[in-house]
Amino acid sequence: MAPEERKKVSLRRKLALAAVAFFFLVILISSLFGRKGLIEIYRAKSNYEALLQEIRSLEVRKTQLHKEIEALQNDPRAVEKEAREKLWLVKPDEKVIVKKKEEKR
Repeated sequence: MAPEERKKVSLRRKLALAAVAFFFLVILISSLFGRKGLIEIYRAKSNYEALLQEIRSLEVRKTQLHKEIEALQNDPRAVEKEAREKLWLVKPDEKVIVKKKEEKR
């Protein structure tokens, strides 16, 4: 082979190698930062875990509220307790003593 032909082959080989390297670089960047890249998958997983935790806490709250509803439907003492605590209702012969909260200094 003549030196000019070697230079052409070498230049072609370098261009092909550069094109392949560029292609792999683009694939690597898109797999990390793309729409379904690793970073987006990590964010989605974190969001999923947070939503699962919120579901668990809401299920616990739902169970508590169901128990409270059942108690209010079936237990007159529970109704009286709620009326006294939340509505400040008192019986006619009772006296209410209100204690002021102390201010923090």
